[in-house]
Amino acid sequence: MPAVSLSCRICSIEHPLVATGSCSRCFGPLDPTYDWDALRARVSRASIEAGPASIWRYADLLPVAAPSDARLAPGMTPLHPAPRLAAELGIGELWLKLDTANPTHSFKDRVVAVAARKAQELGLETLSCSSTGNLAGAVAARAAAEGLEAVVFVPSDLEPEKLAAAAVYGPRIFAVAGTYDHCSRLSVELSFELPWGFVNVNLRSYYAEGSKTIAYEIAEQLGWQTPDAVVIPIASGALFHKVGQGFNELATLGLVDGSAPSLFGGQAAGCEPVAVAFREGARVVPVRPASIARSLAIGNPADGDFAVATARATGGAIHTVAEDEIGPNMEHLAATTGVFGETATGVTLGALKAAVAAGQVGRQARVVLLVTGDGLKTPGPVSNTYDPIMIEADADAFLEQVLVT
Repeated sequence: MPAVSLSCRICSIEHPLVATGSCSRCFGPLDPTYDWDALRARVSRASIEAGPASIWRYADLLPVAAPSDARLAPGMTPLHPAPRLAAELGIGELWLKLDTANPTHSFKDRVVAVAARKAQELGLETLSCSSTGNLAGAVAARAAAEGLEAVVFVPSDLEPEKLAAAAVYGPRIFAVAGTYDHCSRLSVELSFELPWGFVNVNLRSYYAEGSKTIAYEIAEQLGWQTPDAVVIPIASGALFHKVGQGFNELATLGLVDGSAPSLFGGQAAGCEPVAVAFREGARVVPVRPASIARSLAIGNPADGDFAVATARATGGAIHTVAEDEIGPNMEHLAATTGVFGETATGVTLGALKAAVAAGQVGRQARVVLLVTGDGLKTPGPVSNTYDPIMIEADADAFLEQVLVT
């Protein structure tokens, strides 16, 4: 196992590699630590390229041992060029990282695969989580593939499409009266009482590491070159922070050419605590979410301050996207690229547009935009696009009346 310990991101106190969600001294987040000298000696581009076509090709850089039988393995999702949209936005290159190609159609499959592997190493037989939808599906599917029990806690007013996408795998689903933050608080409390693997609580240190594989893949798919910018949706802030960490780790190992990319984040106006903190140069203040981008609607983001710090360190920014722009951005992406992303992607594209308008992304820039979830899970904001023309089943009438007019 490459990881040697867990280290507090705040006070640097080390902890053993067990199921613990926060530092015992200061309650800060814990990150796995690695022996980078040993990794430099054995990890190379060639060794990675020889691995499986999944996140497990990066097993040496993850905090768990790779499974001998990698069931339902996520990762190595397409990096799709989007030249028409790039031309409309006025940038040099645009690439879409399509994590919709993962087993349950979101990036959450990456983080859950790592957390579940740790749960198995610790002998935990139940996977659990609090979720705004995508994570519930990823946990339920992973548990089904591995023969584990699954229990998920979701807001009671979650989109029915996301509920169905999780329920089909057979988990126990508890609909909580309240927002995601109520679900999160409940799962934190239960993690002290139940012998379960709560992927985003007591397994969070391992879970979050799965996100950095997106950075690894982007660099590898670009020929071990770094892009100029990466645009990422922000919910808890962990994905944003870990993508930055991933690029830094590749540089530490000497595996990439080019400097670290600038990271740009997006939040919807109805839940923008991280964007506000970035704009005001302050710490994140919790809010009550009121956004159609439900997958990003975390009012008390655990890694929000770290996301702000990552944006500043990389020369990026975090933008707020108006609620009434999310659906049109989803339409714009689909109409110019053939990719239907969920509401989070409508926010991400809005953030890219804002960065371009602010002059933060240059005309020659190579940009990667993360498509973290499938639009089929959140069709509501684009339901207006379905406006069929009613016709009779008559070819002559069609040719004479429809095509002529």
